[in-house]
Amino acid sequence: MEGEAGNFQVTLIKKPKYIDESICTGCTTCAEYCPVTYPDQFNQEISQNKAVHIYFAQAIPLVAYIDESCLYLKEKKCKICEGVCKNKAIDFNQKPQKVEVNVGAIVLSPGIEPFDPKLRNDYGYGKYENVVTSLDYERLMCATGPYQGEILRTSDKKHPHKIAWIQCVGSRQVNPEGGNSYCSAVCCTYAQKQVILTKDHDDEAECTIFHNDIRSYNKDFERYYQRTENLPGVRFIRSYVSVVKEIPETKNVVIRYSTPDEGVKEEEFDMVVLSVGLNPPKDNEGMADKYGIELNSHGFSKAIPENPMETNKLGVFVSGAFKGPTDIPESVFTASGAGSQVGQLLDYRRGNLAKERIYPPERDVSQEEPKIGVFVCHCGANIGKIVNVPDTVQYSLSLPNVVYAQEQLFSCATNSAKEISDMATEKGLNRVVIAACSPRTLEPLFRDTLREAGINQYYLDMANIREHNSWVHSKEKEAATQKAQDIIRMSVARARLLEPLQEFDLPVNKAALVVGGGIAGMTSALSIAEQGHEVYLVEKDSDLGGLARRIHHTLDGLDVQEYVRDLSRKVYRHPLVHAYTDATVLEATGYVGNFVTKVKSQGRLMEIKHGATILATGAEVYEPSEYMYGEDDRVMTHLELDERIANGDERITGAESMVMIQCVGCRNEDRNYCSRVCCSESIKNALKLKEINPQMDIYILFRDIRTYGFNEDFYREAAGKEVRFIRYEADDKPEVEPARGESGRNILKVSVTDPILDKRLEIEADYLTLAAAVIPGAGSQEATKLFNVTTSPDGFFKEAHVKLRPVDFGTDGVYLCGAAHYPKFISETVSQAYAAAGRALTLLSHETVVASGSVCEVKASKCMGCGACVSACTYGAIEFSETRQGKKAVVNPVLCKGDGLCNAKCPTGAISLKHFTDEELFSQIDAAAGL
Repeated sequence: MEGEAGNFQVTLIKKPKYIDESICTGCTTCAEYCPVTYPDQFNQEISQNKAVHIYFAQAIPLVAYIDESCLYLKEKKCKICEGVCKNKAIDFNQKPQKVEVNVGAIVLSPGIEPFDPKLRNDYGYGKYENVVTSLDYERLMCATGPYQGEILRTSDKKHPHKIAWIQCVGSRQVNPEGGNSYCSAVCCTYAQKQVILTKDHDDEAECTIFHNDIRSYNKDFERYYQRTENLPGVRFIRSYVSVVKEIPETKNVVIRYSTPDEGVKEEEFDMVVLSVGLNPPKDNEGMADKYGIELNSHGFSKAIPENPMETNKLGVFVSGAFKGPTDIPESVFTASGAGSQVGQLLDYRRGNLAKERIYPPERDVSQEEPKIGVFVCHCGANIGKIVNVPDTVQYSLSLPNVVYAQEQLFSCATNSAKEISDMATEKGLNRVVIAACSPRTLEPLFRDTLREAGINQYYLDMANIREHNSWVHSKEKEAATQKAQDIIRMSVARARLLEPLQEFDLPVNKAALVVGGGIAGMTSALSIAEQGHEVYLVEKDSDLGGLARRIHHTLDGLDVQEYVRDLSRKVYRHPLVHAYTDATVLEATGYVGNFVTKVKSQGRLMEIKHGATILATGAEVYEPSEYMYGEDDRVMTHLELDERIANGDERITGAESMVMIQCVGCRNEDRNYCSRVCCSESIKNALKLKEINPQMDIYILFRDIRTYGFNEDFYREAAGKEVRFIRYEADDKPEVEPARGESGRNILKVSVTDPILDKRLEIEADYLTLAAAVIPGAGSQEATKLFNVTTSPDGFFKEAHVKLRPVDFGTDGVYLCGAAHYPKFISETVSQAYAAAGRALTLLSHETVVASGSVCEVKASKCMGCGACVSACTYGAIEFSETRQGKKAVVNPVLCKGDGLCNAKCPTGAISLKHFTDEELFSQIDAAAGL
């Protein structure tokens, strides 16, 4: 790579596949005849593969390639594949190609590498046949895995019944050498996922997770942990373990671990799964040299605290796990956030390279007899392991007007979507039924597939045989197959009556509204403004900054107050950002691309017109009612302690002892979630106090320390500086009371049971700090009513899809970011703020937005003007119109969201929902009844 931001010259080397991609059909005939077999790398070398093969089932493009194990490439003999390929796609004359590209910016997303336990030569991996890694186990569970989704032992190909998971393999370790000191962040939850899926395979399976701390810190993960823990036959055992031996006769594995009641025990398991951590990508140092970026001490991209997607090299950004171990939602919004920052950098080139997608002309099939094609998806093992898909395909062919049916491994895969459009053209289909998953996520994809075939997209129906069937009837395979056929029969009946609908374009107002002036709101506003759009930033307080105004520094050294002041200055100085403080949103109306929001700010009433909305309403800190908070001024929250340290309060910094209690106000019945940031905040304050007063006795009372990622290093540092960590159980919480200490001074006596010593301790504390829960802000609840968005059971904003759309709401044109979504660190807030800006810009960058054709309409002759539909519509899409026949309801199709509430309320049947007419729904009911 050479050049600078805006003008990089990048040289790429494209390895030869020895197959012409343009004519390869992915039929895999070449693989059938290839005589060379070797361990399949994609399946963790558990099964065998051929020298010519498709790398994995959903590869894009879905074409074969020939690797280095080929006999011809090594010894210039064989060439069987060339002889059997009917399309003559094999080309052994291909050479590596040098490709020169000129780009303005670069995003590095090289991913991660799983830790290899063989490097440490412990836990018996590579020595004992039935010790596998978590990635090995993922492949065993997968329908495209070595045993087609069957979980089998390597030693005897039998189903393991008793399985152990060992956590923190390669993570949170400094001795012996070879491990990583950081926490890999995702291992606790993926182990729980594997336990749940194992129980789905075999409900009698016995599953044990050996762990230190359970780090279920992400959104809804606490409930996921509880769900796993409450499954029958599942144990969570807090203990370090060692793999002792393999039983020669059975190949079972013996684990030694400690228990609080029975001491050290040994137990035999059919299989042991090592939950391996995440390493930096291969050749990370070479990559750093090529692109001129710095790495941190762990080999990941060195993060800039105020913007973790930036690097030290202008124009080079990172996303995903290259900035540190991270889960899928964070990977998605850092990718979107990096894209937004690239947009800022290259705004001057916007639109110069864009090309409009051209669809084939739409065929008018309205007068044709319905010719329905049914495509039944295996969805890997999700459907195919429960439902007899081949029988279901044969059943589909027996239904009226079904002229074609087939099964697909993954209907949503690129090759499958093309197959659907190709078969629709070849067979002359004019209706398509996809028997697969919920339409909530993938219906737009399949509609687009119909457009590619020249068919109106509303001639599609989706039969949900996953969420409505295989997932809820996983133990009733025969009944699930029958139900799948019933659902498809209903779907086919509806498809026969479907009518073509037309969508329409709406103009897009190029401005954005950002509600909330904290770090998230300011970051989003500036990113959008830097790309040429007006932004209206609304903040309820008199100053910008939000909750961050109460935070002074972070664990990684960011001066938060200076950072907030700098952001505020940029906001106020930017000519396209209009900031309103002391502001209240009074009313929000409109629709995607054309919103109107009324705001009152400092006595002024304003009407803001905008095309997109970002909600960054922040969060608040729980005010404890426990542990004498509010009764004794020596008891404070962790944020209050942070402020007192920053202000140089010598009573605090000169104290002899400090006790910190974690999980105050959360991980309980009232707030069944982890507040995510509290453990690190307490450790940050403890380290600061130790820096000022090394002699201070500091105790942190915790349930699980959740310093995920690189914050684990600070946890270890605190322990090394003699900060004492004492675990307590949820049903045996610490107790606090005022008392007089042995030296005669007034103290707070904190009593807690130490599980290691198995005794009740009494600690004399000068001050007590409570790690109070982060709770949804009051503004979030107001926003749900104003902007028609939803919240989770805990009161935080609910995203459209937790993994695929983590900054979108279900309401089009409205996006979310920051602590209003869920508690998070400043670096995570910044990433999500840029992501929300990026998503908003995908809307604002277009002149028009497409509105759905599935909207309600009123038959005036039946309408009696009762108003039931008007009161039922939460989107204000229905109003009265005076006609000669009197007052009649009229639907504004622009505002209508097609939820059908009005349809259900209308007493005369005057109002109906296109694409969900009474005739279509009644046909499904009749089909369900076998009529």
